[in-house]
Amino acid sequence: MAQALDPHVHAAWARQCHALSPESIRLAALDWASHLALSPGRQMDLAWLAWQETVELAAAMLQPVGEETPASRDRRFAAPEWRNWPFHVWRKTFLLRQHWWEQAVRGVWGVSQHHEDVLSFLARQWLDVTSPGNLWFSNPTVLQRTAGEWGANVGRGAQALAADTLRKLGDSPQPGLEDYVPGRQVAITPGKVVLRNELMELIQYSPATGQVHPEPVLMVPAWIMKYYILDLSPRNSLIRYLVGEGHTVFCISWKNPDAADRDLGMDDYLKRGMFDALDAVCNIVPDARVHVAGYCLGGTLAAIGAAALARGGDQRLKSLTLFAAQTDFSEPGELGLFIDESQVSLIEAQLAETGYLKAEQMAGAFQMLRSYDLLWSRMINQYLLGETTDINDLMAWNMDTTRMPARMHSQYLRWLFLEDRLSEGRYPVDGRPVSLSDIGAPLFCVGTETDHVSPWRSVYKLHNLTSGELTFVLTSGGHNAGIISEPGHPHRHYRLGTRMQGMPYTDPDSWAGAVPEQQGSWWPAWLAWLQGLSGGPVTPPAMGSPVYPALDDAPGQYVLVK
Repeated sequence: MAQALDPHVHAAWARQCHALSPESIRLAALDWASHLALSPGRQMDLAWLAWQETVELAAAMLQPVGEETPASRDRRFAAPEWRNWPFHVWRKTFLLRQHWWEQAVRGVWGVSQHHEDVLSFLARQWLDVTSPGNLWFSNPTVLQRTAGEWGANVGRGAQALAADTLRKLGDSPQPGLEDYVPGRQVAITPGKVVLRNELMELIQYSPATGQVHPEPVLMVPAWIMKYYILDLSPRNSLIRYLVGEGHTVFCISWKNPDAADRDLGMDDYLKRGMFDALDAVCNIVPDARVHVAGYCLGGTLAAIGAAALARGGDQRLKSLTLFAAQTDFSEPGELGLFIDESQVSLIEAQLAETGYLKAEQMAGAFQMLRSYDLLWSRMINQYLLGETTDINDLMAWNMDTTRMPARMHSQYLRWLFLEDRLSEGRYPVDGRPVSLSDIGAPLFCVGTETDHVSPWRSVYKLHNLTSGELTFVLTSGGHNAGIISEPGHPHRHYRLGTRMQGMPYTDPDSWAGAVPEQQGSWWPAWLAWLQGLSGGPVTPPAMGSPVYPALDDAPGQYVLVK
């Protein structure tokens, strides 16, 4: 009975703290404070830094109004009004305080790197609350707008705040989402569902050309998102782009799980997902090898599957492409701040009760990683400046959230993030570890410059895990916008380089410095790479087969489940 008590207490504690472990935070703070207490020299350095910054602030108060400074080029304070008195003093005070805390939590003798990173992140979050740009009475742009509109912007902002609050309480959808319904305005590339099991639907897209390349393309999206990130509007659909260029495309559409799916694990997603889909593709397009492309966690799964197939001598893969997908999780970026033993144990306690991870928890973690872009700037623009932002297709897709089964999410966090089994050759498939070094198919890997989910330097570590031909692309944009980067999209650029088998290793920063930047979308470069590995034109295959008949029109049923 005593052992049965703890899980209930742990689950209650997880609900109370929204599955964000206070113990992890306390351990980090105690590690820092206790080691700083034993470092009088470091304390003296910080005291001297505080004095220097006080003198610098005093000098800033005497600075001529309107003078350009490096601080005024911070994008949070880019408006010219921030150069005027007293706003330039408030801005300078905030930036100096931010700099002091960043120095204070770094470089303290004996403190672990993880605890340093946690405290640095939390200090930034705490300081952002007091940023003069986030407060109406110290933001010159807000004050100027309020004076110019006689407070009309405040009225609009109050109405928007009230509407958002009521919508949150009533669990109502965001206005504008009705303009981006899968199958109507987005995810409208013609196709058929040719396979449905308890975990996914497989969509085969209708040919758009008289002849096609003989090798089909199988897209494996992440199940932490709806698949149609790859098939948004016709103008920016990667799937439509491939079909229009003569490729036969299949894509997995994952089921949105509920409590009944709590026991689905990583093996299920591999076998009932990627492997079942590959079997269907090879049945519908017989005697052809397959280009597999995985996105985010779907790319990690595709890499695991490719290694397992190679270990067994399965030669069905023609190539493997990974979009913003990590295979080495030793340095996962700021997302790793939320992943340690205490944090994972707390999440598992909540998952044991609910059976799945709520979409709001994942969205909240990502929002914290980009608090200025996803929280503060939105609040300033909408609630203080009274501006409205029309929803676009990518924003609507981002709000179409999914859940994750308890067992899978626990395995994902432990096996990949905490234990880094895949990069260390300890990830099990059918009870035996797989190694990415077994993959012999050509590789194409895409990282994005400002990715907060899969940092590009972490994605680049695939170079350390494989020895064959690897083409790596570093493109502008973030985790989603960098991948959905159609030709003609303004302000896009990328770098592309290929490591041939036997070439020596180049570290990521040296690689980025040596590879020239190219303007435009990386999609045509990937298309050329695929076509270089593909055969001559053939007649398009039939839609489905006797074994895998067409069941429904695309986008199918699973993508519509909320």
